[in-house]
Amino acid sequence: MSQRTATPQRGGAVWALVITSVAGFMAALDNLVVTTALPSIREDLGGALDDLEWTVSAYTLTFAVLLMFGAALGDRFGRRRLFLVGLTVFTGASAAAAMAPGIESLIAARAVQGVGAAIMMPLTLTLLTVAVPAAKRGMAYGIWGAVNGLAVASGPLIGGSLTEHISWHWIFWLNVPLGLALLPLARLRLNESYGSGAPLDVAGTLLASGGLFGIVYALVRAPMEGWSNPVVLLSMFAGVALLGGFVHHGIRSKNPMLPMRLFRSRAFSGINAASLLMFFGMFGSIFLLSQFMQGVLGYSPTEAGLRMLPWTGMPMLVAPIAGYLSDRIGGRPVAAAGLFLQAVGLGWFGAVVAADVSYAAQLPALIISGIGMALFFAPASALVMSSVRPQEQGIASGSNNALREVGGALGIAVMSSIFSAQGGYGSAQQFVNGIEPALWVGSAVVALAGLATLLIPRRQPTTDVVQDAAEPAPVLENA
Repeated sequence: MSQRTATPQRGGAVWALVITSVAGFMAALDNLVVTTALPSIREDLGGALDDLEWTVSAYTLTFAVLLMFGAALGDRFGRRRLFLVGLTVFTGASAAAAMAPGIESLIAARAVQGVGAAIMMPLTLTLLTVAVPAAKRGMAYGIWGAVNGLAVASGPLIGGSLTEHISWHWIFWLNVPLGLALLPLARLRLNESYGSGAPLDVAGTLLASGGLFGIVYALVRAPMEGWSNPVVLLSMFAGVALLGGFVHHGIRSKNPMLPMRLFRSRAFSGINAASLLMFFGMFGSIFLLSQFMQGVLGYSPTEAGLRMLPWTGMPMLVAPIAGYLSDRIGGRPVAAAGLFLQAVGLGWFGAVVAADVSYAAQLPALIISGIGMALFFAPASALVMSSVRPQEQGIASGSNNALREVGGALGIAVMSSIFSAQGGYGSAQQFVNGIEPALWVGSAVVALAGLATLLIPRRQPTTDVVQDAAEPAPVLENA
């Protein structure tokens, strides 16, 4: 089957940017939007603590393990077509979650939401790349990254505000009108495009999905069950073994889902390592700091979210500028600077955190962290997409998003374990004793992400996604 190129553009870059950014916002928002609504959900639907935990982890698990498969389906059967399928599944599952009569049905709806997000999310970048001219992609990626970064970071604020002032049901109803509005727009305004015409890699899909499921399941369950729990250990070992098989398959197979040769590119390896480590530090820190502001400082969910706006809202202001800078000087220095600033911000939090810390003392850390997050999100997408051949960009996007999700789950699990070992919820001082070393670990991990970014070659040539398959762009090798 021959490679098929994009159809003539009908909707323009602006429509593509709006559609893909809103879709990405919906998928990213649902990572953490439920966390501040859990007490209200338990009051209405009942269920044990483990059941409530699954309302969060069911989405994370299905989202993470199916991302690369969703990208592969889009490359094979049409990216716009599969984007519409994923958006439809996500919107329908959101309505089902809002109307769930019990905790079991809510968990099931959340899992289906994750399936829809896994199909939809990795295709947003490839569809955006098709529509935007090469010279303007840095700015487009910057806006897309800003919207997605804002969604991840503001999930607790939006969830808390809707729960506090309306009802927890509206954290899911919010997706329905957005999805219904995007469906006809995407059908009319987005171009169709395809990746490689090679057969679907069923074996690779099963190995990758099973391996990621095992590892993410272990990371989600370990803080509750303990790292020595037999099920947790078995899940972790099985996941690692399956991912080892996936790597071997990617080396030996003729048409693997994720060719291991891509990792010969310093750009591809560096940006993926940086993404995993960045989300480790960011997810873990937001998870703990949102609880610190509410449980120790006494803020309501809405008040805590508003006070975090210098961090969470900064990407909307800085990311477009960062995208412009990455077009002019390259993505490597911009992303590295962002990661090092994020590390400084988390370290600042670790230095000032106390049971009676003032907001003025926290504000510099919030601003520095926000600027750092924005500087990373903007060029990161461009670095991922330019590090592979045009027909492999869907797989590159899927693998990068999967690693981000795994990094987030890892960050929450590891930093929560550090928190539990050094402190706890018994008193304000115990909470401080636990969160302080956890934040220092988060800072160190994000600094490692900055070092990983420095592995990327100094200059990244821009790849045109609609380039004819007869003249494929080479994979960037070590420079």
